[in-house]
Amino acid sequence: MSEDVDDSRGTLGTFAGVFTPSILTILGIILFLRLGYVVGNAGLRNALIIIAIANGVSILTSLSVAAIATNIDVKGGGDYYMISRTLGVEFGGAIGQVLFLAQSVSIAFYAVGFGEALTSILGIEAGWGPQLVAAVAVVALFGLAWLGADAASRFQFVVMALLVAALISFYVGAVGGFESAQLSESWARPEGSLGFWAVFAIFFPAVTGFTQGVSMSGDLKNPGRSIPVGTFAAVGLSLVIYFSVALLIAGNASTGLLQRDNAIMNSVAAVRPLVDLGVVAATLSSAMASFLGAPRILQSLASDRIFPLLTFFAKGHGPTSNPRRAVALSLVIALGTVAVGNLNAIAPIVSMFFLISYGLLNYATYFEARAASPSFRPRFRFFDRRVSLTGTFVCFGAMLAINAVAGGIALVLLMAIHQYLRRVDRPQRWTDSNTAFHFQRAKESIAAMRTEVPNARSWRPQILAFSADHRRRERLLDFASWLEGSSGMTAMVEIIVGEGAVKRRDREHRQRDLEAEIGNSGFDVHARAVLAPDAMEALPVIVQSFGLGPLRANTVLFGWPENDDPHHLGAYSQAVREVQRLGVNVVNMLSDEERWARLGAIEPRLRRIDVWWQGDDASRLALLSAYLFTRTKAWAQGTIRVLSIPDTSTDPEVHEQAIRDLLHEARISATVHCAPQADIAAIVDLSSDAAFVLVPVTMRRGDFSGPFGLTTADLLVRLPSTAAILAGAPVELITRPESAHHAQMREAEERVEVIGLRLRTLERMRPRLEMELQTRSTADSSPEDVSAARHRLATLERRILVAQAKLERARAELETLFSRDDGSNHVG
Repeated sequence: MSEDVDDSRGTLGTFAGVFTPSILTILGIILFLRLGYVVGNAGLRNALIIIAIANGVSILTSLSVAAIATNIDVKGGGDYYMISRTLGVEFGGAIGQVLFLAQSVSIAFYAVGFGEALTSILGIEAGWGPQLVAAVAVVALFGLAWLGADAASRFQFVVMALLVAALISFYVGAVGGFESAQLSESWARPEGSLGFWAVFAIFFPAVTGFTQGVSMSGDLKNPGRSIPVGTFAAVGLSLVIYFSVALLIAGNASTGLLQRDNAIMNSVAAVRPLVDLGVVAATLSSAMASFLGAPRILQSLASDRIFPLLTFFAKGHGPTSNPRRAVALSLVIALGTVAVGNLNAIAPIVSMFFLISYGLLNYATYFEARAASPSFRPRFRFFDRRVSLTGTFVCFGAMLAINAVAGGIALVLLMAIHQYLRRVDRPQRWTDSNTAFHFQRAKESIAAMRTEVPNARSWRPQILAFSADHRRRERLLDFASWLEGSSGMTAMVEIIVGEGAVKRRDREHRQRDLEAEIGNSGFDVHARAVLAPDAMEALPVIVQSFGLGPLRANTVLFGWPENDDPHHLGAYSQAVREVQRLGVNVVNMLSDEERWARLGAIEPRLRRIDVWWQGDDASRLALLSAYLFTRTKAWAQGTIRVLSIPDTSTDPEVHEQAIRDLLHEARISATVHCAPQADIAAIVDLSSDAAFVLVPVTMRRGDFSGPFGLTTADLLVRLPSTAAILAGAPVELITRPESAHHAQMREAEERVEVIGLRLRTLERMRPRLEMELQTRSTADSSPEDVSAARHRLATLERRILVAQAKLERARAELETLFSRDDGSNHVG
């Protein structure tokens, strides 16, 4: 006994484990009882097209299955295992549930088909007869499934023998009765018959069993070889059989007879009882294949512990971990479906589940190939990601063609489970291809961003936060999330000072602790622990090197020093100055535990952000930061107040109106208030009841200078939670699709074009003037005429040289504008 599906290999080879269950399911009841009806309604030409399209789905999906099966070590669960290990637990868990249900219900379909065929052969006319026979057949097949895949496979060999005998009997009789004239008459679609897609819907379920062998992956000795070889062999052989049977049927009977007689293969066969046995064998074999496949999908799903309620079914029996508990559940579902009896209503939805799984298998291969991961190295090389993507669209197109309503219901159910799994918090149990796919998309997106012309309109806060104190870190992270405004990104850096092996190990431990700390806090922040001999020397290097391409830090966030030691404050000021000189904005947050508790006690609807305005880049950045605050849940109900102190020569009302006009054009909602005088007491008095205060600061003589020239340190300690904002680059609040930078480039391009046109015009004049000078020099022209011609040519040459110089300067200016890399620092 084993509690879960283990890693031990099964005992089945390619023929018994993959080819046999797949071919027996494909060559089912539709071959014997519905193919003639398909030819009779569609005509041979359209019937061959239908067979080709339907088998096209099989072939495309088989290519995808082969690629995945030869790239990963396939365990039990077949389709579910391959989809979940490629597309992730959400798609895998959703398709695993619906595939288990679909295959369990399919047991009942095939069993009822067996019951109808057997009662027809025996001449039993009781209405309950087919259901009773079906129930007995389900119980008998349950016994074989309970014993395990080996016993069931031996039974399938008997069924295979009967199926081969039935086909031989048909081929012998059909070849003898074949008439080319009848074939010609059956070529076209008869009048008044069913439409193309209606007939396609009838035939398509015939090809939905080609992945039955895939479901046996856990019982195979070598899944990586058996799955592609066995699947291709089953699909290829079945395609030949369906084409040949359709041709022979069309050459033996009229389309009218084919529409009326579902048992035309029996009528044509050399030994009719053998075809009867073939019908019985086909239905039983299909039911047996589903009885083997469904429990293994459920067992694999349960072993992954995606749904806690299903864990009970993970337990297996014997060395091959036969899923007896899941077999019993499949029995219950199959018997319940037989008892309900209304299979026609459920059948289309079951077909849709199979089609969805085929579509996801194709998409999984495209997903893997598109991600371009170095680990994607399938031994099967004859695939192309575009072909796999085509297979995905073909599968979903077939869903719409067969039954759009049933397809919609199946998709809604699948996506409901998918969304549920996305929202459930669970440990990651395996690695799928999502990381590789996201990496590839990020790489392509960064490359695309690099080709874009920098524009203040596309500015986003890319914050690099530094913190060495875990007690203050959560406050800093909260503030960073507000500063992002749901539009930027934040990285938290902790510098580990020192060098040597012990410190390198400390850095590794601190990296893990930092990631865990941030993860537990729920912030979407990237963590990085950096080892450096000296923190102050490392700081500008980290700021410059952090990021990739256009994704680099444009704002650095510090916590304002709580230590008032002058030496410490001086070192801090120097660090801020070094960062600002790199063209990076610096935000310094001051909020101790008391201030933070006071902020948290304010109701969200009563929160007010005060922005002190002095008309510089730091003021504009502070105003934009306040707006970003209001885009977060914590500040969505809050308000912004802009405070300013006009100089003595400006009318306060005029000053206020100028700020209101700016706010209107910048599309930021805020009130405006002018303070009477520029001193610390006035600022503190006005902002003492604010929830948060944003003040612009500058650096003068290596120290902070607060708004209106006030001392920053003295001001901040007397305010509520506050951020001192230092602009390291120009800030634009009013941006348009064509910024000043774009306008400059457009003008430069026009100058290059105009000067180039002028130069070409001058150069076209040169041959004429040269010819004129040559003519006058050789003819009987006066010296004055020759001198005038030479003067005109010399003047032209000077004009050409001037134009060439202007063109070179215009091109250099345009090149400078194109190569200017200041987009990440301009704030919009």
